[in-house]
Amino acid sequence: MDGAMDQSQAEAELKALWHRGSDFLGTRYAIMGGAMSWVSERNLVAAISNGGGFGVIACGAMPPDLLAAEIEGTKSLTDKPFGVNLITMHPELDALIDQCIAANISHVVLAGGLPPSKGIARLKDAGIKVICFAPAVVIAKRLVRLGVDAIVIEGMEAGGHIGPVTTSGLVQEILPTITQVPIFVAGGIGRGEAIVSHLEMGASGVQIGTRFVCANESIAHENFKKAFIRAPARDAVLSVQLDPKFPVIPVRALTNKATDAFMERQREVIADFRDGKMDQKAAQLEIEQFWAGALRRAVIDGDVENGSLMAGQSVGMVTQEQPCSDIIEELVHQAYDVLMARLRREASG
Repeated sequence: MDGAMDQSQAEAELKALWHRGSDFLGTRYAIMGGAMSWVSERNLVAAISNGGGFGVIACGAMPPDLLAAEIEGTKSLTDKPFGVNLITMHPELDALIDQCIAANISHVVLAGGLPPSKGIARLKDAGIKVICFAPAVVIAKRLVRLGVDAIVIEGMEAGGHIGPVTTSGLVQEILPTITQVPIFVAGGIGRGEAIVSHLEMGASGVQIGTRFVCANESIAHENFKKAFIRAPARDAVLSVQLDPKFPVIPVRALTNKATDAFMERQREVIADFRDGKMDQKAAQLEIEQFWAGALRRAVIDGDVENGSLMAGQSVGMVTQEQPCSDIIEELVHQAYDVLMARLRREASG
């Protein structure tokens, strides 16, 4: 079997493996960009879509008029499909949905909790495909009943706000059970070999965030990118909760001075509560407010010591700044390589 034949067969096999996902997204490759606040804006989103993937705008806390401007800005940079990620807890969710409908967005990702059935219905009635996150098989089943068009299962290896289960655990629990809709796997994916593994287990595609942070097109501050390039996987750690009376939302980020300061602030607040200097509600609010504005400080201002460096464990595979299209092609060719190696083994007997 010659090299050209190997490559051709590998390309055909990969296309077959993720055809359900690529057909659903309307893209060449079934690679969704993870929606990262302050990072997944028009430039990176358009670059992912232009590279054959599916970029997703991170709406985050944007007001409706700002989201509308971001959508139009993205359209000015690409004629390829892209989506919008909306946080279900946003106080103006209905108005954000209005903007997506008015802009003829093809896909909307609803994140941050179980989505309202009314919101799903409005989007679907407008012809928009709805994608939601499922942290457990019981929720995946409920989402299917609600009529969602696709599901993302994201393991705790991902960056930012995460659940308690690993990617490996989720794919083994959910992929064999939920077959009615396409499923995209996320969390710690940084190489093409992992993509092939998930596809062969039944996934329709993948979602990747951390690998795109250091794309040339990413507006993340140079200091933020350098922190990613320097960091090994073990530096992407979970936020620590010191007292169960004061829950801390699990967030995976790179360790820095702010990580230590947060621990110390928790100790101070808990001590004040025990000494009767503040009630539990005030103490909880004090802990929660520690990270207010921290992500922007790191991503936009470049304060990588006092800001939040949200990163997945695939950060150890981020080794340089490079064009977004090169990152995507690198992932795809790694997938080809693993498939070609298998073809050669099978041919040799």
